[in-house]
Amino acid sequence: MLAATLALTVSFLLAQTRTAKTLDIYFVDTEGGQATLVVSPSGESAIVDTGNPGGRDTDRIMAAVSDAGLTRIDYVVLTHYHGDHVGGLPELVKRIPIRHFIDHGPTVEKEQVAGFQVAYADLYSKASHTVVEPGDKVPIAGLDWLIVSAAGQVLDKPLPGAGIQNPSCASFKPREPRDTSHDENAQSTGSLITFGRFRMIDLGDLLWNNEFDLMCPSNRIGTVDLYLTSHHGLELSGSDVLVHGLQPRVAIMNNGTRKGGTVQALQILHRSPRLEDLWQLHWSYHGRVELNAPGLFIANIDDPAALATVLAAPPASPPAANAAHTPAYWLKVSAQQNGTFAVTNSRNGFSKTYTARN
Repeated sequence: MLAATLALTVSFLLAQTRTAKTLDIYFVDTEGGQATLVVSPSGESAIVDTGNPGGRDTDRIMAAVSDAGLTRIDYVVLTHYHGDHVGGLPELVKRIPIRHFIDHGPTVEKEQVAGFQVAYADLYSKASHTVVEPGDKVPIAGLDWLIVSAAGQVLDKPLPGAGIQNPSCASFKPREPRDTSHDENAQSTGSLITFGRFRMIDLGDLLWNNEFDLMCPSNRIGTVDLYLTSHHGLELSGSDVLVHGLQPRVAIMNNGTRKGGTVQALQILHRSPRLEDLWQLHWSYHGRVELNAPGLFIANIDDPAALATVLAAPPASPPAANAAHTPAYWLKVSAQQNGTFAVTNSRNGFSKTYTARN
């Protein structure tokens, strides 16, 4: 197991100097992919996925790295090998040292990024590499980072304090195909990150049926404070059994204007029994006025003229995609050990604090 390979004492010694008392998490805009930078109060860091190839998303990641004051990234956690999740890795390693690579094992699909597996093997041969399974931990000092899904498998027993019956399971309807052994989404490496009383979950693009395996008939996770929406808010993921079982206080959606943010995903989120706020990396043309979060909670708004047209007379289908916008804004979470956390929108400076609950 990963936890056995690296002692926490070593992690403390290697941690970068940092005075912050919060766990800081940057949700970087990759236009509907993923790049989530996690910085522990100890100074250790991890990034979950690296966005798309081409350098654009790498520039955005490095802006967050600079804001966090990092000189290296300790861990790269790859959820799965689709281009919007791993495409930026070859460029990222040119920009900043990376100590350790974590993944679910070899791809089960034809590569979306040509030659990635060979290039990736060369990268981790020069650092450290671990293939994880559910129950393993990423040994970042000050955090309890638990792998809850990997390679098509999920936790096989409830965590302490979890295990209650999930009422949403009774109405669950499976999605086809049931055999997802050759689907990289179903292989997603999912993480439950705990800092004191604060809990966040990121399941990558784990699929609808896999969510049932994790949450039914009993909820093996319990509740969380923060849920990064699975699969960018596409209809292939984000089921009631997952979202309503987790009962997040806050959801952050890493969608693009036209990727993710679907009506079904937004409706399930808005019905979630404990949800206080939804934050989005982008305005979603699918959600229109009724289902998108208020503007204060959206990091990136599309071209004002195009958006005004949609608001005045919604088209039958979303407008054609525009070139990626500049600048791109992130959402940042700063969590305290007592469970209180704040979310900040870098576009407008708006921040909201969620006080710890008993």
